[in-house]
Amino acid sequence: MIKRITFALTIVALVAGCSSGVKLDDVPVEDKTATSTMGGANSGANSGTTGESGVRGVDLNQSGRDGAGPVGVSRIVYFDYDSYVIKSEFQSLIEAHSRFIKAGQGRKVMIEGHTDERGGREYNLALGQKRAEAVRRSFALLGVPESQMEAVSFGKEKPAAQGGTEDVHSQNRRAELSYR
Repeated sequence: MIKRITFALTIVALVAGCSSGVKLDDVPVEDKTATSTMGGANSGANSGTTGESGVRGVDLNQSGRDGAGPVGVSRIVYFDYDSYVIKSEFQSLIEAHSRFIKAGQGRKVMIEGHTDERGGREYNLALGQKRAEAVRRSFALLGVPESQMEAVSFGKEKPAAQGGTEDVHSQNRRAELSYR
């Protein structure tokens, strides 16, 4: 009995000692990148139809989103190192996209927050979420309904460029807008 209690206390002490010190209180991080493990007729990469399960297929080629958005306006907001403050140079981009989203009731924008490779996974997921939320709040201030926006974080998991230079890092510190 004493061995079991000692063993249980040891496990609790190990778990407590290995816990992360990253503060995620400001913005909750949700993993919205989960993929379906169901096979069948609906498991094709370009299947846009719904099967018996009612789950819609995912277009991995992103052909449906590439032409979406205001014509001639970038869909990427870049950030400084370790920051989620939107620079003034991206204000016109934010305004153009907010007008585009508000012009169509059925339009929905996914705001994807990304970071460079530096830092831990948890920290980068939180920072990516803060970047996506900063863009979402800017849209909301310009009158875009909450029902037409979703902010998610990919952290450092989907880099735009590979390498360890400052130029590469600056390309990865971003929020990308994609339309559904």
